[in-house]
Amino acid sequence: MGNEQIMQSIQVGGTLPEIVLPATSGKTFNSTQLKDKYTILYFYPKNHSPGCTIEAQDFSANFELFTQKNCQIFGISRDEVHKHEIFKQEQSLPFELISDTEQLLCKSLGVIEEKEMFGKTIMSLTRSTFLFNPDGELIKQWRKVDVRNHIHDVMKVLENPKLMQKVAN
Repeated sequence: MGNEQIMQSIQVGGTLPEIVLPATSGKTFNSTQLKDKYTILYFYPKNHSPGCTIEAQDFSANFELFTQKNCQIFGISRDEVHKHEIFKQEQSLPFELISDTEQLLCKSLGVIEEKEMFGKTIMSLTRSTFLFNPDGELIKQWRKVDVRNHIHDVMKVLENPKLMQKVAN
């Protein structure tokens, strides 16, 4: 499928189409390689903004707990890779940030919405988090996230024994 325009966002139980995007540390993100681990894709509006910084710091501070649950984390925004590199370095983030300037992942998960700002209608990225199981299936989504306590909400789902059974097998 490649990097084509995605028309409809996936739902719980669905999988991502193949999307290949640049990431920090000279890496490339490929959505079809999200296997064998739980995967968190968290979308945030912009590097260096207060809420986005808090969210990144929270995921970073809890990174080892997520790793112990066989879970990898990726942060995604429409910022360019070189801006992600600066943000990642300044915040000492232990996970990669994905640059979605063409909004391919954003559209596949339906996180771009109309928003009114200063009397103008803009297309804005809505802070959202998606959890995929080791088979690449979407199992939980959080939309219009409030960064306070969000990490704990995500961790509660990962600590659910019914979800963890697939990892043990």
